[in-house]
Amino acid sequence: MPRRAVPLRVSDVMVREVVTAGKNTPVKEVANSMYEKKIGSVVVVDEAGRPVGIVTERDLVYVCAKGLSADTPIWMVMTENPVTIAEDAPLLDAVEKMRELNVRHLPVVDKEGKLVGILSVRDVLDLAAFLIRIRE
Repeated sequence: MPRRAVPLRVSDVMVREVVTAGKNTPVKEVANSMYEKKIGSVVVVDEAGRPVGIVTERDLVYVCAKGLSADTPIWMVMTENPVTIAEDAPLLDAVEKMRELNVRHLPVVDKEGKLVGILSVRDVLDLAAFLIRIRE
């Protein structure tokens, strides 16, 4: 009898330790966190832990290009209402959503909409490299 493949879920691949910020956090603090932790995004959350924005390297390029102050509150440059994915969603759904919307980071939420992780293109590529290696 052939084995049935178990589909991977977002929760199988996501990173659970997400760097977050509040809406009034200065741009320089967010940029420093990204630099020190070697990450490409910070999720902006409300008091309940729900994502209300996301800041990526692209947003920081905008800050520099427009000559904004490093003390600018992050809400002024974040992408509001970021696209999210449920932690129990199939990984393929997340990959297709990232490709279709041209985003590299997806905040992962639980059933209450609270942030529980983040999925990045890098996480998916790491998985793909692992799967290729074990097949060789």
